[in-house]
Amino acid sequence: MVLIGILVLLASLLLVLLVRIRRVYDQNRKSIRSDFLNQASPHIKNTDLAKVDVYLTAWNDQLSIGHVVREFREIQSVGRVIVIDNDSSDRTREEALAAGAEVIIEKKRGYGQVVFRALSEGSSGQHDWFALCEGDGTFLARDLHKLLQYTSEASVVNGTRIVEQLREVETQLTNFMFFGNFFAAKVLEVKHLGKGTFTDLGTTYKLVHAKSMQRNLHLFNPEVNLEFNAHFLDRCLSNNVRVLEVPINFRARIGKSKGGNQSNLIALRVGFRMLKGILFGWKSNER
Repeated sequence: MVLIGILVLLASLLLVLLVRIRRVYDQNRKSIRSDFLNQASPHIKNTDLAKVDVYLTAWNDQLSIGHVVREFREIQSVGRVIVIDNDSSDRTREEALAAGAEVIIEKKRGYGQVVFRALSEGSSGQHDWFALCEGDGTFLARDLHKLLQYTSEASVVNGTRIVEQLREVETQLTNFMFFGNFFAAKVLEVKHLGKGTFTDLGTTYKLVHAKSMQRNLHLFNPEVNLEFNAHFLDRCLSNNVRVLEVPINFRARIGKSKGGNQSNLIALRVGFRMLKGILFGWKSNER
């Protein structure tokens, strides 16, 4: 009982400390927000008319990629749909082309490599903003409309799969992964206290301001693999790139999971690497 009392007391003291620290950040928040909005307002003048290119990461996604490409091509605000094929051994390229996408082959294998290639291509694209998503069918193309509503609020609008009402029951995101991901996101939030609320470190679906990414592309290391999204968010926040989360839908994927969601054990390893990177720094060969 004494031990429990001590733990409760320590937790209470920590909570009080965090509240006081956050209050200090909040005192400067109004002016920081005003400055950002004054700079960010030209990013996009008319959400309904603006075009964005969509970059889909894919590796052996022949069962889903055509469906995902067609979903995005039906959205009026989408310009081009570009599939970044991570050197698939199946018919991913052919299915993407048949559905009307452009295809870029990224020969270097790894999730970090294919996402970094998408960020590189998008940052030098022809529109102010570009979207990054996956080709496995887990995300809804129409959620792009949600992300577009917040382009005056941030330079990265990141989707979060944490809202139960928007998440299908049978997805590869098990309860273990769900709460582990949420915990890691809160560690990131505490590290960057006052810079935002974060609940999901693993989602690929995001909207990115092209010029902002072009300036900051050197911050990211494509050698970081399955934990690249956590690396991306951490490096953005460390360099004052404003990030905002928006709830999005999450569906069961089409086909077999090949990333960090293959099993709870793999997810645990990825989670530890995320926490290690956030708390102690990322790989020393960062760009």
